[in-house]
Amino acid sequence: MILHLLRPLHSLSSSTRTFKRALSSKIVPTAAEALKDVAFSGAKICVGGFGCCGIPETLINELARMKHVDGLTAVSNNAGIDGFGLGVLLESGQVKRMISSYVGENKTFEKLYLTGQLEVELTPQGSLAARLYAGGAGIPAFFTPTAAGTVIAKGGFPIKYKGDGSGEVEIESKPREVREFNGREFVMEEAITGDFSIVKAWKGDTRGNLVFRGTARNFNPECAKASKVCIAEVEEIVEAGELGPDEIHLPGIYVKKMILSKDNTKHIEKLTEGADENSGKGIIDGPRGRIVRRAAKEFKDGMYVNLGIGIPTMASNYIPEGVKIELQSENGLLGIGPYPKKGEADADWINAGKETVTTTIGASTFSSSDSFGMVRGGHVDLTILGGLECSRNGDLANWIIPGKMVKGMGGAMDLVGAPGARVVVTMDHISKNGSAKIMEECTLPLTGQQVVDRIITDLCVFDCDKEGGGGLTLVEIAPGVTVEEIRAKTACDFKIASEPLPLMDDA
Repeated sequence: MILHLLRPLHSLSSSTRTFKRALSSKIVPTAAEALKDVAFSGAKICVGGFGCCGIPETLINELARMKHVDGLTAVSNNAGIDGFGLGVLLESGQVKRMISSYVGENKTFEKLYLTGQLEVELTPQGSLAARLYAGGAGIPAFFTPTAAGTVIAKGGFPIKYKGDGSGEVEIESKPREVREFNGREFVMEEAITGDFSIVKAWKGDTRGNLVFRGTARNFNPECAKASKVCIAEVEEIVEAGELGPDEIHLPGIYVKKMILSKDNTKHIEKLTEGADENSGKGIIDGPRGRIVRRAAKEFKDGMYVNLGIGIPTMASNYIPEGVKIELQSENGLLGIGPYPKKGEADADWINAGKETVTTTIGASTFSSSDSFGMVRGGHVDLTILGGLECSRNGDLANWIIPGKMVKGMGGAMDLVGAPGARVVVTMDHISKNGSAKIMEECTLPLTGQQVVDRIITDLCVFDCDKEGGGGLTLVEIAPGVTVEEIRAKTACDFKIASEPLPLMDDA
């Protein structure tokens, strides 16, 4: 049959021509046509994309016009932003429940959730990718180290608040099964499958094979695989055979229907451009500058490093001379380069903080499940991320303030929970109201239990004996700061490594 398909169409038999037409029937003229027999009220829908990057805009906008389709459960890493992406479905009231990892950029989402109008299952980003992958692969459940010891594993997280303004919880999450393997706790996660999926690709051929571009791949392959019916929108449709077999990122077996994308706004959430060398921008002074410069000294030549949003990302501007590292981003990029020059930003190339980036020589892109396979598999040497609270035994809290701040954990739980991971936390030593952020036990919901190796603040550096339970040891101190001041601003005991202590700026 393969040989027959290589012949000119006029030389084929009637039955073979029928077969060829059937293979080409995945192309549908409009989004409305593609969705009309697929979308229904109460459906679970898997939506590709990371932030606003690689989202199926055309299909989302068409769903928003189908007002009779409501009560949806949307499975997506993010919830869009106000007025764009999945944000339009939230505003139209068509979504009943969101299953996501990070929703920090959507004020509508936050309001709906806190007022009891939206059900929310916050799931660690790597676990979400793996659950979708498992759903597409016929794996009912799996065990992961991510979220062990947290509210995600223990249950009790508010999925839905009562709508009377009381702040009381109407639905809370159930405990997950936890087992021990090789002396560590692992959490059971169940696979996710959808009634249908909508995804976005760069190119597609008439057989449904897809090619993604840059970091716009992210969750799209996992979402496509997790449903029996996947509708893909693509920027360019080509004939079968124009894409080489080795070029194809997602085989057409996973794609039921395909449309040409009509809405390609490609909104950039955080347009970030490199500073002119003579502008002086990018230089960080003061207490936070001290944290950034000290964090950069954690880099060792040849390391693969993941940097969190904010101060950790800034540390990449201060890599010590003679040290080469490779930056890994959870959304599917290894080899993050500098910010683009003014006017050269590309919406298909972003980091995990949604900032526009470039790539280094030898960079590679991959899907979200592959990205977190690198993390859980111990292939990332160092993770630096921010914190709201740290405890003396290495617990970290950095993802939510119950009833006030609803952002989600993103990939943080996966990064800190990976076996063998070295985790460095950067943060101000005290909060804006003067309260301690380093304490005996965290008061906020944990990101990870006994996961922190080192804490770098504007006042000092602590090492943490996360495995042995030996608590904190003060190893460096900022110029002009005394041990007595650090004791007064730290709500737990700690040891001192040596006297006199090395200065942070000289370490």
